[in-house]
Amino acid sequence: MTSDVQTQIESIVKSNKIVVFMKGNRLMPQCGFSNNVVQIMNMLGVPYETVDVLEDENIRQGIKAYSSWPTIPQVYINGEFVGGSDIMVELYNSGKLQEQVEIALAS
Repeated sequence: MTSDVQTQIESIVKSNKIVVFMKGNRLMPQCGFSNNVVQIMNMLGVPYETVDVLEDENIRQGIKAYSSWPTIPQVYINGEFVGGSDIMVELYNSGKLQEQVEIALAS
C-alpha cells in the first residue's frame, strides 16, 4: 500500500464516526455480506458513511492491509476497526453494537 492510499484511508476513518468499506453503497450493496452490514446499520438508525471499494482498486486492496483483515466489508467506529459482516451480526445480536455506536455518537 502506498503512503498516499494509507493517508486517504486514515482520513476517511478518522473523519467519520462510523464508516463501512464495502462493495457497492448503502443504496445498492453489491454483495450479500455488504448488504448484511447495511441492513444492521439501517436497523440501528444511526448516521454512517460508506466507501465503495469497487470504485478504487487501491482502496480495495489498501483497506485490507490497513486493518490486517482479508475481507470486505469492514466497519470502523470512532476510528477503530470493529470487523466484517459476521462480527457485526454477532455484535448486533448481543446488543454490544448498539452500545459501541451510542458511545461513538456521544463522543
